[in-house]
Formats: sequence, structure tokens, C-alpha cells
Amino acid sequence: MKSMKNLLIASALGLASYASMAAEHQDKPVRIAAPFEIKGTDPALSGDILLRMDVVETLVEVNERAEPIPALAQSWQVSADGLQWQLNLRPNVRFHDGSPLDAAAVVKSLNTARSKAGLLDKTPIAAIRGEGQRVTITLREPFTPLLSVLAESRSQILALASWDAQGNITRIIGSGPFMLTSFQPPQSLAVKRFDDYWGEKPAIAAASYLSSGRAETRALLAESGDADYVFNLDAASRQRLARKPSLQLPAIPVPRTLMLKLNAGDPLLAEQPVRAAISMAIDRNALAMAVLRYPGAASQLFPPNMGEWHNSALQPLQFNPQLAAQQLQATGWTLGADGVLTRNGQRFSVTLLTFPDRPELPLMAMVIQQQLRKVGIEVKINSTNASEIPAQHHSNRLQLALFSRNFALTPDPTGTLLQDYAEKGGDWGAMNWHPAGFSAALHTLTQSTDTAERAQARNLITASLQQDLPVIPIAWYQQSAAINSKLKNVTLDPFERHFGLRQMQWEQ
Repeated sequence: MKSMKNLLIASALGLASYASMAAEHQDKPVRIAAPFEIKGTDPALSGDILLRMDVVETLVEVNERAEPIPALAQSWQVSADGLQWQLNLRPNVRFHDGSPLDAAAVVKSLNTARSKAGLLDKTPIAAIRGEGQRVTITLREPFTPLLSVLAESRSQILALASWDAQGNITRIIGSGPFMLTSFQPPQSLAVKRFDDYWGEKPAIAAASYLSSGRAETRALLAESGDADYVFNLDAASRQRLARKPSLQLPAIPVPRTLMLKLNAGDPLLAEQPVRAAISMAIDRNALAMAVLRYPGAASQLFPPNMGEWHNSALQPLQFNPQLAAQQLQATGWTLGADGVLTRNGQRFSVTLLTFPDRPELPLMAMVIQQQLRKVGIEVKINSTNASEIPAQHHSNRLQLALFSRNFALTPDPTGTLLQDYAEKGGDWGAMNWHPAGFSAALHTLTQSTDTAERAQARNLITASLQQDLPVIPIAWYQQSAAINSKLKNVTLDPFERHFGLRQMQWEQ
């Protein structure tokens, strides 16, 4: 009898010990490394990091079909004329400082976002007002992508205590399932589980984020076990890390396109036949297989996973260096003694800006440099900070830039297009390009709910981009990560909004 009692005690102690170990294991922080720099407390600068880490939330979220779904706003109604939207806030939501979610916090957050460059400032909002748990957004004209804009990271909702007396955001007080415990721009932050979260509580107790711009460094962090979730791997590292059983390497296609931006106002690049020749001189298939190491060559700007935005009626972009050379000759360019084209005493020499945050970009730039050299175009590469591209766009000094653009910044890419291809162009879109009917087609997409009208507008937009090539699509993206094999329920977000912390858990 005594031995049975001892056995029961031992079993109970063992179960208690196991439960304690399991709980302790879930308390282990998830260490995340990604290339994105933390630029400060302003959501206009670092809102994407705070949303990815589930510190902040937006009124609207996105489901797997890119449809807007309720988040901090549990429902909404729009008036018959499309000018007034009423959003009903979710009850019993608390910010990390204990204050309740109410209309005052939402109005303050959205009006702050409207005052800065982004998507809300391009939305025809006349006023944002609210009282209690209801917010009313009044528009100057109908704007059908409003819910998509409200889902964008810069439209995050903060507690009123986030602002100081001068109206500056000095603290990040969100409502997400994780709250900040450390915030050290530009490199790191740490979070812990918010026990009063309104939704399902995460299994993970804590996490940290490290900004690491170099792909080689991120790969070493995964290989050494010093990071549990490493986001955005270069192809060579992916192949090497695939041999490690301690890592899982998921990859998914995402609505992101690697592209070459051209200054259509530059004398060397102003003619459409010249831009078309540059496009034809680039071997996309070889580039994708050699650098990305998967068949991601882009035949148009929008990839197939973008549904109705992928226009199957377009003639695909082709690799044809012979025709490229003929077109350049037809526009008056002739090969000089050094193999570089000349016209009226001017050499065809251009500077291409790119940046190393995405490791494939400098490699892609070097291959493009070699391919364009074969048709007589000299390319000088400047691998610099990403901020140099918008800076040179605004000073009109930019000639070529190589980067990738995420078209899922909002569930409806119309919001991104408004930033990139409006009348004056955009930092990550057109430059000195004003095609007939393009702006009107964009306007149709912001106003019309008629299916046929919207389809016609999309067709005009995609055809104009394919014909005039203010940007030249190079490759469609897959997103990849290296993840500790003991970390379970990890999924990559095709819209790149979240790292997935709220679903993760450690293996027992």
C-alpha cells in the first residue's frame, strides 16, 4: 500500500514537472530576424513592423481571399450615395495601458495618418468624427477601396496616451495580442503576451525582433539557432539551410513583383521604343533561375495570384535582344568604338539604383548590367540605401531603379496604384509618365461598383503599363523563411501583414 502511495506521489510529481516544463517551454521567446529597419514610433514609418509583430491592429483585417473582414471595427454600413461610412467599434477592447477602445482614439489615429504621406491622405475624406463606439467617415466623393485603406498598416489605431502634449507620437500603445516591453530603433524590439486581449490568446508568451539588413547575417542566425524565425532568405542560403533538419523552410508565392523603374522624362529613356528595347534585352527566365532559383520570370506586372488584376489577354513580355538592337538603331542610336551606343554625341550611359536589403537585388542588377551591355547600353550600379530611390525621384535625378513592390499593401491593389501611378507618379511607381485615360481609369476603380466598368478600367490600366513600360516587370516573388523545427503552426502570410505570432506554439 505504501509503495502504491509513493508511486502515485511520484506520478503526480512527474505530471506536475511535465506541466511545468511545458509551460516554461511556451514561455520561451520566439526570436525573429528580418531585413526591415525600425524607423521610430511614427506609424507612417514603422507601422508595418508593429503590425507584423501583432502589437497594433487596424479597423479592418484581410482574409485569405484578400477580402476585408472585421477587426477593431466589428461591422460597417455605407450610405446609398457612397459618401458616408459608419463603423461600429468592437466592444470590450482595451489598449495595452488599460484604456478602452473608443471613437476618440480611432478619430485621433486616423486623422494623424491622414496628415502624412500614405494612402489615407490620397483618400477623398471630408471629415472623420465619432462618439462612443461609432465612427463616421464622410467622403467628398465615393471611394470604393476605403475598407482596404483602413486595413493598411499606417491606419493602425493607437491609444490616446500615445501622443504627447505637442501632438507627437512618443509611445506605441496598441491593442494587439502582444504589447511592447522594449523598443530600440532602428534595430530591435521585444513584446510579451497581452493577457487582456479581446480575441483568442496566443500560446507564445513573448517574442523579439531584430532588424538585420544583410541576408548572409540572417542566414547565419538561422543556422546557429540564434533566431527561431528568419524572414526573407536569399536563394543560396535557402539551399544550404535546407540540409539542416533543425529548420523548416516554407515558401509561398506573394503578390510582389521585382521591377525596373525608368524615368520617362529622361532624354535617354523618354521614347517608348527605347524602354521596350530595354525590356526585350533582359532575359527574365535566366535571371529568375540563376538568382532566385525558381521559375518566377514576370510576363506582366501583376502575377497570377492577383486574380482579376492578372490580365491573361496581354501579349507576354519577351526576351529578344536582336529586336531590341534593331529598335535602338531605329531611334538613332549607333554603336560606338567602345561598344556603347551613341546619338548626337551622347553615350547611352545610365545609373541604376538598388539596395541590398533584399539580397537578390544587387545580384539582379549585375546581371541586368551585363545583358544591357550586349545591346550597347552602359549601366552603372549604385547599391545604396532604399531611401535614395524616392529622394532621387523627387529631385528628378533618378534614371533607373531596381526594387520589388508589394501590391498587397491593401487588400485591393487600387490603393497601392493610387500611390504609384497617380498624376505625379510615385516613389515606387511611374516617373514622368502621363498616359491618356490612365488617371480616369484609376478614378473609375475608386468610385464605381459596376462590375463591367471596373473590368474595363483594370484592362486599360494593365494594357497601358504593358505597352508603355514606365516600369519593367522582371520577376514574380516567392517569400521564404527559415524556422526552428520545434516551432509549430507557422504559416507565411501571402499579404506580408503578420509574422503569425498569434498562431505559433512551441512543440511540447
